[in-house]
Order: sequence, then structure tokens, then C-alpha cells
Amino acid sequence: MTHLAPEVVGEPGTVHDRPGAAPGTGTTAGGAVAAGPVRRRGWMSRRWAHASAEVAVGLATALGFMLLSRHISVNPMVRLGQVSGLAALQKYAALIGLPLLALLLYTAYRGAARRHGIVKRLVCAALAGLATGVIAGGVVVALRGTPHPLGGQEGDPGVLIDMANSFLHHEGMSGIYPPAFPALIALWAKIRYNGRGETGFALHDLQIFFTAVAGPMAYCSWRLLLRPFWSMLIAVPAAVVFLDPIRPYSHVVMIVLLPLLGYWLRHMRRAGRLALRQLLLRGAAAGVIFGGLFLWYSGWYVWAAPGAAVLALFLFPWYKGAAVRKRAGLFVVTTLLTTVVVSSPLLYQMVRLGAQNPDRYAFLSVYADPGYVLGWVSDRSGSLTYQTWPVAGELAGQSGFALLLLGGVGLGLGLGLRHVMVRTAGAVLAGAWFARFWFASNMAEDKAVQLYPRTTWIIMYCLMILAVFGLMALVQRGSGWIERTVSTARADAGAEPVRVIPRRVVRQLAAGMVCVLALFSAMGASWSVNRYMPSSDVDAMGIDAYRAHTIKTRDGRCPRFSPVKECDDIERDDWKPGPIEDFIWCAGILADDWPSVCGLQAPKKVRSKLDVERDRQAEFEKQRKQQQDKARR
Repeated sequence: MTHLAPEVVGEPGTVHDRPGAAPGTGTTAGGAVAAGPVRRRGWMSRRWAHASAEVAVGLATALGFMLLSRHISVNPMVRLGQVSGLAALQKYAALIGLPLLALLLYTAYRGAARRHGIVKRLVCAALAGLATGVIAGGVVVALRGTPHPLGGQEGDPGVLIDMANSFLHHEGMSGIYPPAFPALIALWAKIRYNGRGETGFALHDLQIFFTAVAGPMAYCSWRLLLRPFWSMLIAVPAAVVFLDPIRPYSHVVMIVLLPLLGYWLRHMRRAGRLALRQLLLRGAAAGVIFGGLFLWYSGWYVWAAPGAAVLALFLFPWYKGAAVRKRAGLFVVTTLLTTVVVSSPLLYQMVRLGAQNPDRYAFLSVYADPGYVLGWVSDRSGSLTYQTWPVAGELAGQSGFALLLLGGVGLGLGLGLRHVMVRTAGAVLAGAWFARFWFASNMAEDKAVQLYPRTTWIIMYCLMILAVFGLMALVQRGSGWIERTVSTARADAGAEPVRVIPRRVVRQLAAGMVCVLALFSAMGASWSVNRYMPSSDVDAMGIDAYRAHTIKTRDGRCPRFSPVKECDDIERDDWKPGPIEDFIWCAGILADDWPSVCGLQAPKKVRSKLDVERDRQAEFEKQRKQQQDKARR
């Protein structure tokens, strides 16, 4: 049963199948290593060909589904239209996914092991692309009829648009925000549109594109360490749960960064086995990737770096001889120097301006219990308050999901600690956990939030990783123990050794689990998409799509399904640093509650309970008047 969780991809010492060998073992049925030359196969048997095929299939599925969703013709501003759009997405997903799953099950029951292995690789890659392709398709449906992005020209999207305008004016970087994505917005606006003034249209395209490719990127990064099923088991739930279509570039960096760190640490430990030229090339390539990710979104480095740095010191081959130490040190130095060179523009800005940019923005997650790390609420939290969220679980506030997840984490730490990725996830979790409570404990005194609620994502991601590795270790250890026990008993009885769990049964079980994971990804993607369907409620996440329908198009008209008669003009401002307050801004808190929550009186522009009541009364009168007008007609 170990083929559900086989050796790490590319693991040194793996013995490949030989003629006459027991499948997957490299030995004969009697246990001896088979002699004779290895039969050469065509180029399709090469690892690079399989890897390239997985990447191509994943990207093609994600982007193809995104393009297919453009044919869904509904009015996204009407709830019935939104429901029809969600159903159409699931219909298309079923038309693509069900044949893939049928092929996987067929080869698991009827096909040869080698053919099934290739099919499983490609099906898992396709399903990873399909998961985020559905989310990207949902964004296409939510923005149907408008060229503007989620968020319109307000909040973070508005800031990104202004930064892109500044790049188009050759004004350089905007503060300490990672410059790669705003620069890409500016570049795409210049290529696809007319440059300045259409940067919002470019952001619209890039939000959808990077939402679609998030699944394949996550899956391919985990394929550096794991086999297809286990890679999919981590990548798909992570992409569905953590992906934020408004800023898809941010969470992709977090998802990709952790397996890359584990992969790099494994190479550092084995630096003595590599030739000098290969060592330098791999170190430089890792530095380019880490530096590029830092320019793409640097926030996750703050939380991952402390634990990863401490772990690197422990994993460094101190006791393997001077030659190995020198090679490992050369690998580390090459990576660090390349990373610094690539990310130097942003590092320079951070050194120059870092102390001048405190984060003073608070929202629901800041007011809630800081010990809760298994759920996230944005600054648009609807009717939730810190008294009602998070909902307490059955055992000391922990839910059944939390207990199951923690049980899996215990298995991972107890049975899989030898794996470098278990150590990496554990170290990053510990570092992020400490940093979270360090910033939270000093928040009231320093009057700065410092983005500490975002550690929720990376902590939960690490817990998910450890739980999957715990399940994998349990499968490996359990199946191995059963095989050894039964084989020993039969040998003592003088019987021939027989495999207890046939490999075909293992393949069939794995195929069934892939089907279940595909069903989860379909339901999870629909849940994610539904949150972003247009809504006029300023406290709901749907307000971002709603705002995109209230801005004029290039010809000066309102978008096709605009809910307002007078739309806003397209803004063409450059980025300018905003004023830095000397107090924490408590978003989502009514003026009446600021003294008890924030410890000070609210600024004049903050709404009070009376303002909310007036708004409700005005909305009620508006609806009543509309009903009267319809009755007269």
C-alpha cells in the first residue's frame, strides 16, 4: 500500500523497476535485486517530459475553463442570475471533470500500472487547474459587462491602479509595497490598452488570470517533493481556501514559498553529493526564484523567515566533514547573494522607509481572540462581530474540524519528522506563531497592528501540511507493518511470501480518493466564488464586484448591468503616500463603540448607530416607493 505515499520524487537511492522485478520495488519476487541492463524507452518515459506535460495540462485546464466561462450569459446583479451562473460553472466543471475521473478509474481497474501512473499525473494536474479555473470563471461571471476589476477604484485595487499609473509616468517604486505586480499592471495596460487611464482594465485581466493559474502553480510546487495524489491533497484545498481573487498574487506566494523552502533545505543538506558547477547553478536559480517571489509579494517572508532561518542552522551539515561544510556554505551564500541582488530595489526601500510605514488598520480579526487561527474574516465581515466570531467549538472552544486537524498534525510530527518538509512546516509555524503574539501583545502600546492577523493564513497552511504528512506517514507505516507482520508469519509457517494488499487495490483506492478530492474542490470553488457575487452591502465581500459595475467604461457610459444611473468617472491619479495617523483605525466599529473598543473617541467621519438607522430607514422608503410605482403601472 506504500504507493499511496511513495518515496519523494527524485529521492536519491530510489531503485527503479528492472525486468523481472516485483512492480515498484526493483527486486525480483524473491527479494533479490534483478540483474541485467535497463531497457531504454522513448522520450515520453523521461521525467522532464512527464513534468512538462503536467504543467501544460494544469495551465491549459485552468485557462481554458476561464475562457469557457465567458460564454455564461447572465445578469450578475440579480441573485437569480448569480445562481444560474454558479450552476453553469458547475455544469462546465462536470463536463470536463467527470470524463477525467472516469478515465482515472478505468485505468485503475483495467489499465497497466505504468499507463495508470501517467494518467494519474495528468488527471491530478488537470483537477488542480480546474479548481482555481472555476474560481476565475466565477470572477468572470461577477464582472460580466464591466471592464473594471474587483474593488473598482477603491481600497487595495485603487492603490494598485495608482501605483501602476506612477510606473507609467516613470516615477519609480511606490513606498515599500512589492513592485512586481503594479509594474506588470502598467506593462499590460501599455501593451493591451492605451496605457494610463486603462490600468484598471489591466488589473481586471490580471486578477482573473492569476486566480486561474494559482492551482497549477500550487500543484507544481508540491510536485517537487511529493507524488501526484499527495501534491493534490495539499495544493487544491490550500488554493481554494486561501485564494483571494482581489489580490491573487499575494496568496500564491505563500502557497508556493513553503514547498520551495523545503526543497532548498533538502538540497542544502545534500550539497556534498553535487558537483561544484551544479551546486552553484542550483543555488543561483533558487536565489532568483526567492528574490522574484519577494518582489512579487514580500509579506510572507516576515512570518516564514524566523523559523526557516533557525531550521537551516540545525539542518546545516556541521558534522559531515570540512569538504561538505564548504559546499553547503557555498550553496547558502550563492542563494543569499542572488536573492539580495534580485530583490535589492525593494530591500533598499524597506531600509530607507520601513520605520515610516506602521500598519494601523484594524478590522474584525484584530478584535477577536488572537488564539484562533483556523478561520479568516476580512474587513468586510458582514453582520459578524467580535462577540459572535469565532463561534466556540465543543471542546475548550475547539471544533471537531480543529481536533481532527490537530490529530493529523500530531501524526505528522510523531511519524514523519524525518521528512524535511515536516520540519520546514513545523519551524515556519513556530516562528509565525511567536511573531503573531509578539506583535499582538505590543499592539496597544505601539499603536500598530503590523498585519499580524495575516499569520492566520500561514499558520493554518502549516497545520494542513503537517496533517497531510501525518496521514501519509500513517499509510506508509501502517501498510508496511501489515506487510512485514503477515510475511513473517507466513515465513515461519514455511509458506511462500504473498503480498497482503495487492497493488491494484492501492491504485483503485487512490483513484477513489482523487474523485472525492475533486468533489471537494468543486464545492469549495463554488463557495469561494459565491462570496464575490455583486452585492450593495458595504460590509459584504460582494461590494467589490458591485463597485466594478458603477464606473464608466471607455466610451463614458455605464457598464451594461450597472445598478446606478450615474456612474463614476475613471480616475487617473498617480500614487501618493497617505497621511500616517497616530492611532489605530478601528474599521467596522460604530462611533458609539470606539471608546470601549479602541480607547478613544471616533473621528467625525465614522458612522454612528443613528447614521446606520437613518440609512436603513432611507433604504426602506426607497423600496416602498419602488413597490408603489410598480403597483401603479
